[in-house]
Amino acid sequence: MTVAPNNACYETARHHPRKSDQLSNSHCCCNCSGFVLFRRSCSGEIYQIIFSLAHSMTQDMKTLEDNFRGQNKSCFILGASGETGKMLLQELLERNLFSKITLIGRRQLTFEGKTHENLVQEVVDFEKLDEYSAAFEGHDVGYCCLGTTRAKAGADGFVRVDHDYVLKSAELAKAGGCTHFHLESSRGADKNSKFLYLQVKGQVEADIEALGFDRFSIYRPGVLLVDRQENRPSEWLARKFFGAVSAVCSTSMSIPIQMVAKAMVSNTLLQPEQKTEILENKAITSLGKGAGK
Repeated sequence: MTVAPNNACYETARHHPRKSDQLSNSHCCCNCSGFVLFRRSCSGEIYQIIFSLAHSMTQDMKTLEDNFRGQNKSCFILGASGETGKMLLQELLERNLFSKITLIGRRQLTFEGKTHENLVQEVVDFEKLDEYSAAFEGHDVGYCCLGTTRAKAGADGFVRVDHDYVLKSAELAKAGGCTHFHLESSRGADKNSKFLYLQVKGQVEADIEALGFDRFSIYRPGVLLVDRQENRPSEWLARKFFGAVSAVCSTSMSIPIQMVAKAMVSNTLLQPEQKTEILENKAITSLGKGAGK
């Protein structure tokens, strides 16, 4: 692998020594924002991008935000009532990047404060999404944080939400003019996995990629460190464990949910060469930290 003489390249190589074997057939390039992108060149494989932050990241991000803001773009969020969706909405409102934000969901959400006054809400029936195609029209960017669990919805319900609803929403968004689609997936997603959860996540990634968005960003976070309002004992225990571990050392197994939201928003501002990109847990963390406070 040939690495450009760039500090960010050095940082990536230093902090990701285990990537050397995986990237042996890849090439490295830099984009205008100071990031280094490693692209897997294997045929038929989804591109994987690992971001390394340059020293001037914060300043560069502010410039990118100003430029993006001037383009007067609109976006929609699926799953704004969930934990990641809530944080994503908050991050988008604080950074004020879009002239219009639309929440698409099965019920009207209530908010306090004037910051939410200009939000547009579209209530849809996910079992009859074709009848609500207008809700997906006219958006430049789409964020999908929609999902449930097998424990909550059963096996069939989980597949229906995490695959069928998500894929149909992506299809309507593509037909409605959306050019950049963001998908919150999961660490270990693999359409060939023997585990239903990972298999479904991997399958929907592949199916959405086949739609041919101008840009498709996949996020594969580890255990999300957040206090859910829902009662999920196994997740609660996992969060407590990884939260304690991450307090003393970094881990590729977990990530604060705020970091995921920040990374999704910051990644919107970048312009990589690849149409499809996968951000694993460490890459999400690096990009989220680069967004600042």
